[in-house]
Amino acid sequence: MIYRRCGRSGLRLPAITLGLWHNFGGEATPATMRSMVCGAFDLGITHFGIANNYGPPPGSAETHFGRILDKNLSGHRDELIISTKAGYHMWNGPYGEWGSRKYLLSSLDQSLARLKLDYVDFL
Repeated sequence: MIYRRCGRSGLRLPAITLGLWHNFGGEATPATMRSMVCGAFDLGITHFGIANNYGPPPGSAETHFGRILDKNLSGHRDELIISTKAGYHMWNGPYGEWGSRKYLLSSLDQSLARLKLDYVDFL
């Protein structure tokens, strides 16, 4: 896999990232999701992109990916780059969407819980 430097941070990202949107929603089987993630990792793909509202239903992609990280890749966390996003509708009420500081902090806390991680590499 080719890795390229990202900005001035020193971080190197693989030329290919696996994005986990509809392919990680309620319709995909656990075996298919596990095969995609582990197969990508075996090929040198170390960056996985996800978002708080990916699914469907919203949040389910993070939950599924969190299970795979926990069961299949827990010993490789230092080799992985996990990025997440937030901004679109996630819950009802005045703080459930867009980009307020409250929304972003709440979304990140919820994402970390679903992913079963202490941190993500970038938001």
